[in-house]
Amino acid sequence: MTEIPRKAVQRTAKLASLPLGVAGRVVGGWGKRLTGRAADEVNAEVTAKTAEQVFAVLGQLKGGAMKFGQALSVFEAAVPDELAAPYREALTKLQTAAPPMPARTTHRVLAEQLGASWTKRFQEFDDNPAASASIGQVHRAVWHDGRDVAVKVQYPGADEALRADLKQLLRFSRLLQAIMPGTDVRPLLEELRDRYLEELDYRDEAANQRTFAKAFENDPHVLVPRVIASSPKVMVTEWTSGVGLSHIIREGTAEDRDQAGQLLAEFHFSAPSRSGLLHADPHPGNFMLGDDGRLRVLDFGAVARLPDGLPKTLGLMTRLALDGRSADLVELLRTENFIREGMELHGEDVLGYLAPFVEPLRTESFHFTRRWLQSQAERVGDLRSPDSQTGRSLNLPPQYLLIHRVTMGATGILCQLDAHVTAREIVARWQPGFDD
Repeated sequence: MTEIPRKAVQRTAKLASLPLGVAGRVVGGWGKRLTGRAADEVNAEVTAKTAEQVFAVLGQLKGGAMKFGQALSVFEAAVPDELAAPYREALTKLQTAAPPMPARTTHRVLAEQLGASWTKRFQEFDDNPAASASIGQVHRAVWHDGRDVAVKVQYPGADEALRADLKQLLRFSRLLQAIMPGTDVRPLLEELRDRYLEELDYRDEAANQRTFAKAFENDPHVLVPRVIASSPKVMVTEWTSGVGLSHIIREGTAEDRDQAGQLLAEFHFSAPSRSGLLHADPHPGNFMLGDDGRLRVLDFGAVARLPDGLPKTLGLMTRLALDGRSADLVELLRTENFIREGMELHGEDVLGYLAPFVEPLRTESFHFTRRWLQSQAERVGDLRSPDSQTGRSLNLPPQYLLIHRVTMGATGILCQLDAHVTAREIVARWQPGFDD
């Protein structure tokens, strides 16, 4: 493979291979059962091979398709274990790894972006990627002044591939509108498209990372690597190391899990007040726990711009739900367009839907577990339940999209970590409006 598939028809065909491949393996599994093999053994083989296909297809496509896979890797905590377990390992791979591009392709991009004499900028450059992501891969190198650096190189064709995926996403707007009748879907998808497209120019990401690095300079709890050089498709930053959250989720001690969860929650809530930006790509591959106890934060391509910090409306909404003030809550939701004009919702129904989500703030320390998240998913996912009907009737204004994505994604990671977090203290300190 030298380039990722760019054309929409190619990418759609590969995505279509996922359900077709699953169907083929199920049929093959039936055949093996007829020959006398045990059902459990056949089922395990089928699910394992299906999971590997998910990794192979989404990993090769990269772009928006791989971003979708990375999002799934966070939300698997909300799925019952017997369904999620076969896919957990394959999806987790998408957080930090994908099929790499050949060295000659990497060298071509570096020459285009840093000049024909790009090798003179480095004392050493490792052609084997240290990590891969949705639109680029990372190489370890030594800068000309002796500093260890990370070199992020964008895949050729990533821009066209991402645009093709996002174009397909917009075509789903009518379908999504039927599923979520209370949501104004089109502007929501357009906001998502615009934020994803910002990630294509690494100069924008470099500017974001510089802002975060300055805001958290010498911070005792968070380390953001400094940017050394950038161009549209290549970015060079200081190298940093640590234990990835994916590893801590799988094998970490209870102490490591709690520490990682506490630091992650504190980082996400404090960043808007400190930097005017919100890191908007919450999956475990973007975070590590260092030997010094600090959280390493990577990948600043996706951000929400919040120059005034987190919106006060969210703090007021959370407080009203926590205090059970249903009438005031509905009035606020209508004023802020979380309930669209003409949509009839009863205060007690809205409170019943939202109150369980603020449960982590009712105690000094909350234990985030997969079972708790699964219970929330079951509650709002059952189309027959009143809470599901209420949720489908609520609107998400576009300006809150990335904040919602971060809240949901970070919550998924906390539940994967099985972490105890002082969520109430963090929210009280950093969320405007909560203590008003």
